Amino acid sequence: MLNKTYPYYLANVAVAANTDLEVTDKFSGEVATRVAMADAAAIDKAIGYAVEAMPAMRAFPPFKRQAVLEHCVKRFRERYDELALALCIEAGKPINDSKGEVTRLIDTFKVAAEESVRIDGEIINLEISPRAKGYHGYVKRVPIGPCSFISPFNFPLNLTAHKVAPAIAAGVPFVLKPASRTPVGALIMGEILAETDLPKGAFSILPAHRDGADLFTTDERFKLLSFTGSPAVGWELKKKAGKKKVILELGGNAAAIVDGDQGEKLDYVVDRLAFGAFYQSGQSCIGVQRILVHAKIYDALREKLIAKTKTLVMGDPKDEKTFVGPMISESESNRLAGWMESAVQAGAKIVAGGKVEGAMFEATLLEGVKRGTDLYRKEAFGPVAILERFDDFDAALATVNDSDFGLQAGVFTDSLAHAHRAWDLLDVGGVVINDVPSFRVDNMPYGGVKDSGLGREGVRYAIEDMTEMRLMVMRETW
Repeated sequence: MLNKTYPYYLANVAVAANTDLEVTDKFSGEVATRVAMADAAAIDKAIGYAVEAMPAMRAFPPFKRQAVLEHCVKRFRERYDELALALCIEAGKPINDSKGEVTRLIDTFKVAAEESVRIDGEIINLEISPRAKGYHGYVKRVPIGPCSFISPFNFPLNLTAHKVAPAIAAGVPFVLKPASRTPVGALIMGEILAETDLPKGAFSILPAHRDGADLFTTDERFKLLSFTGSPAVGWELKKKAGKKKVILELGGNAAAIVDGDQGEKLDYVVDRLAFGAFYQSGQSCIGVQRILVHAKIYDALREKLIAKTKTLVMGDPKDEKTFVGPMISESESNRLAGWMESAVQAGAKIVAGGKVEGAMFEATLLEGVKRGTDLYRKEAFGPVAILERFDDFDAALATVNDSDFGLQAGVFTDSLAHAHRAWDLLDVGGVVINDVPSFRVDNMPYGGVKDSGLGREGVRYAIEDMTEMRLMVMRETW
């Protein structure tokens, strides 16, 4: 079970300032633990400490950064079950998915440990004309400065790791605001970081209410803001961020195209679609929301996917048989139920699921959803997927692109030409061939276009954002 209370971390030190934040068990609705909340004064102190830590972090050598990250990997492994259970309780994430996320937390820190000792520069040949004869150019990467991180509720371990681990590897101090609905995993991470010899002020982890956390965005002492969350909030934060660099990982309404050549592989495709649409109650920005199926196999796939969807167990996320747990809150479940009802009133048909009770939302498939409805245009962020048929592959690509979002897309096809055409034409950050758009490995560049965000995560790519190029020009003789 969870501890009764958790402190926050200010300049590497646990501070039991209060127990103002109640964290609920998302399945039972009962208070599971209480967490210390930071006020504006604590956030201001944390930023000051981060600024003061910058010289020490810049001087903290790569082998020591690597040792810190390797210590985290070791301790995460030792506390694997504790981390998984905490995630299951605070996020309502089924225990099997929770264990998978702890594994990805470990993977991300492992990759960061490897990258921490290979942040290299380059030599530039400047002798491109007679006036540059005898001049040589050298570039190295240096830490950008204190960074502000705001992480979301849906992957509170792994998406936090994608900010924290690259920051340690890059040698930048940071102040992190974890999601107030799911702060416990980040605070356990802080407890483990506090065991290391990171310079004082290298990190602060401060749960805070959104309306009291403006300093994470507006304070000019931060040189970078990395935010993962909803598009509406993310783009508004960018407006307020001032001169700092901004990285946004936002939402999506990801599509999967199933080409007409999948007959003998239909069972595999159906299994992957069901996983992509409904794992962790669909609360993933790359969860499968739109499924475009070639007319040639539409009826066969539809029948199999309906049958598969009906087998998915909904219930207590602590039960290993559970595939669909609660959504993060009853209000989010009600919001999605309203979208579903509006789609049905506009002519859509529920072909599987549709039952909603409190925060529990049954895995649900619809067809005939009009393209102007909220359920089609916006990010569902719940266990709902839409089936539609197509006859022409290029038309299917155009349908996928008819979206305000562009994070990832999946394409099931045996045609190399179609795979490359999708890669060329789909206006998204990543195209996944023969799997769902929900696929992600933690060293790959990850991010989107349009309303889905700005910049890329993935450890090496995050390190590039958290460092700057510094040029030195040397004249050979003078």
